[in-house]
Amino acid sequence: MAALRRKFGEDYQVVNTNRAATFSAPVKKKRQRFVEKNGRCNVQHGNLGGETSRYLSDLFTTLVDLKWRWNLLIFILTYTIAWLVMASMWWIIAYIRGDLNHGHDSSYTPCVANVYNFPSAFLFFIETEATIGYGYRYITEKCPEGIILFLFQSLLGSIVDAFLIGCMFIKMSQPKKRAETLMFSQDAVISQRDGKLCLMFRVGNLRNSHMVSAQIRCKLIKSSFQPHPCLVRKMGHKEDKLH
Repeated sequence: MAALRRKFGEDYQVVNTNRAATFSAPVKKKRQRFVEKNGRCNVQHGNLGGETSRYLSDLFTTLVDLKWRWNLLIFILTYTIAWLVMASMWWIIAYIRGDLNHGHDSSYTPCVANVYNFPSAFLFFIETEATIGYGYRYITEKCPEGIILFLFQSLLGSIVDAFLIGCMFIKMSQPKKRAETLMFSQDAVISQRDGKLCLMFRVGNLRNSHMVSAQIRCKLIKSSFQPHPCLVRKMGHKEDKLH
């Protein structure tokens, strides 16, 4: 049984061939860790008040700290909504000016050439935003509102690109997954070293690249009981009465 315990650990079951009795070893419960082995503190703050507003006040850091699936979802939704809104504004300008009714009239000068419907307005926006420039659709000088919208589109696109691409770049450059190749010993021991009792464990690096100026921080958690001051005073009064 000792050999089985060493081989399979605590979570095993010993079955007797006799049907009358079946013995099972107690299952060892997995204790929750205060600090995970990857360095993440398993602590959640609650009932602080105003948490949402505090996170939104630092929106860039909040986006960086989100999980990858939420970052990709926000990235896709932001670009999709911005593209649809800007394409709708180009279509509205063409609709108000009546360019949609003179799409194939060569004698008419529209705001944006060769824009007949919403898909063509969407393609014009994508070509302009992505600086593709096929040359088939272009703004004419007879449309001052289109020139203003084009300037606004350029500024908005630069701001969105800088914000989202910067967020994705910072998130990719964070070495969070570097801890996956750092191995810690399963057990820690207390032994005497240099005349003092020391808590010792081993840390190993699986990669061939060395870590420069590596630092390891440890946290020791112990339970302690401190009586409330009111309880101490009450106990003191009782002792005085007994004396």
